[in-house]
Amino acid sequence: MGRRKNNRQTGALYEQAAGAYLESLGYQILEYNYRCRYGEIDIIAKDKEYLVFCEVKFRTDLSAGRPEEAVDMRKQRVISKCALHYITVHGLSYIPCRFDVAGILGNRKEETAFFSIKLYKNAFDYRE
Repeated sequence: MGRRKNNRQTGALYEQAAGAYLESLGYQILEYNYRCRYGEIDIIAKDKEYLVFCEVKFRTDLSAGRPEEAVDMRKQRVISKCALHYITVHGLSYIPCRFDVAGILGNRKEETAFFSIKLYKNAFDYRE
């Protein structure tokens, strides 16, 4: 149980870092960790005319592949269903949407944290 909480705290730290990075690019953050019965979306934001659903993935090194590679077809389907739910609940079907992925590579030590963020705009299309 402790490990899961620690992973959640670490995830929140990097999601906040990704959010700050997106804001520096002009995005307006609408929500962090949007949850519905289909799953979760890390960040929902506006980028100009687009409603953006952004998945954040973190890796300490490349031994398991690049962070963004973890957003596989299954994860894309979950994010797509969550996005459709969000759009429906909030009556936003008229707004163009896209799916971005923020890949973060770095260490986990909060006191000496260093990392790099790479943003992939329009990283994947809606998946059924």
